[in-house]
Amino acid sequence: MPDIHYQSATEMLESLRSGAMTSVALTEALIARINSHNPKINALITLAADDALKQAAEADAKRQRGESLGPLHGLPMTLKDTWEVAGLHCIAGAPALRDYVPEHNADLVQRLRDAGAIVLGKTNVPFYAMDLQSYNRVFGTTNNPYNPEHTPGGSSGGAAAALAAGLIPLDVGSDLAGSIRTPAHFCGVFGHKATQNLISMRGHIPGPPGTLTPPDLVVPGPMARTAADLEMLLNVIAGPRPLDARSWSLNMEPARITDLRSARVGLWLSDPLCPVDDHLTDAYRSLGQKLEQAGSLVADAKHELLDLNHILPAYFNLLGSLVSGNMPPKQRRQMAMVARFETWIRRFFPMTAHMGEYGRGVNQPIYQWASWTETRLKMRARIDELFADIDVLLTPITPTTAPPHNQKGEAFSRRITVNGKQRPYTDQFCWIAFATLLGLPATSVPIGRTAEGLPYNVQVIGAPGSDLTTLKFAQLLEKEGLAGFSPPPGY
Repeated sequence: MPDIHYQSATEMLESLRSGAMTSVALTEALIARINSHNPKINALITLAADDALKQAAEADAKRQRGESLGPLHGLPMTLKDTWEVAGLHCIAGAPALRDYVPEHNADLVQRLRDAGAIVLGKTNVPFYAMDLQSYNRVFGTTNNPYNPEHTPGGSSGGAAAALAAGLIPLDVGSDLAGSIRTPAHFCGVFGHKATQNLISMRGHIPGPPGTLTPPDLVVPGPMARTAADLEMLLNVIAGPRPLDARSWSLNMEPARITDLRSARVGLWLSDPLCPVDDHLTDAYRSLGQKLEQAGSLVADAKHELLDLNHILPAYFNLLGSLVSGNMPPKQRRQMAMVARFETWIRRFFPMTAHMGEYGRGVNQPIYQWASWTETRLKMRARIDELFADIDVLLTPITPTTAPPHNQKGEAFSRRITVNGKQRPYTDQFCWIAFATLLGLPATSVPIGRTAEGLPYNVQVIGAPGSDLTTLKFAQLLEKEGLAGFSPPPGY
């Protein structure tokens, strides 16, 4: 079964439907692939091989009888180890959850099972999904398939690495601070952060097991090696929570564009608060020029909201407020000190712009959270002004390609190198903040590799609810040869 591991999910499903391949044969091939290559990258941390093969045999038997399980009938895939799957450990990188086995499926997991998907295993994450690298004390470090000395990103880093290495065709991540978009960027695969509330978060850790309250800012999203697979998977997992299904149903806005010649493309490629490596900016400019040659209307986007001075204070404040529930008291006190002495600290140490708001958010009373939430909603109310003139907005995802592993100390003490200069590690949160804060769909699209062989992506942002537009744009980039996945050497 040559090269089956790098087929798209759509191609695999067509082979299953046509009878060219059985689900058992596909599952066995992927298990063999995992056993061969996963030890090098540590992307999968749970492999449910026996159960997956049993489900595959059942899927084949039902297909023989003419029964359809749904659009993913008999397709093996993995899930980020923050999603509850009945009968499988869900540890979220936390030693305290080492023995936790859910009794029920997360809402989106149930949707996947109802569509006929086979859960082959779980992919690695950082401690409680709270880092831009994927390592923890339970399962260790996940490596980037393009260079094992570099991180695959986080928190959906195991998923991105597994996709890039051809271990699995699909995964579902979650994104608060770039946790889908950044690993996709570092590993050269496709990832989509959905519009806020498009997909149910029930059954995600964190919060604690059994939480019913939807978390602020966090959204799920599909990850794959093609943009078409992203759309296919989104159509399966999107929709209301079962508790809400009596009141509303999903009706996504059709794609606003059908070809690149009709696309109106805005560029936001630089901001003084968060410099980006020149080679990335040059690549994004080059993409803009190629889009113009293809007939797109391309221009630098102009709007008051396209300013990190406007976006970062609210984003960091609300981010701090959300994650504070998982912080030990010592770390909360440290964040209070950062907020109090931010100006003094900046005199001696590099610090990401407006990071003091993160410390204030960690410790603030509810009325201050409500005030920042109102600020956020007023910003979101203006977003149609921007997207009246453009269909999609292209931006960087992080200032660099995948950096080397760096697990020393707290995130605030770490550094990345941008254009030869040391910058705060937390600058990696800046360019993803706009779409997260305003609840916008954002697709991470692979468009090239550096001279050193590390991949990089561009972020494609759309108006609220226009997920199919950003996904269609990504598909058009692929069709025109302007984007696409390319396997790492040796895999």
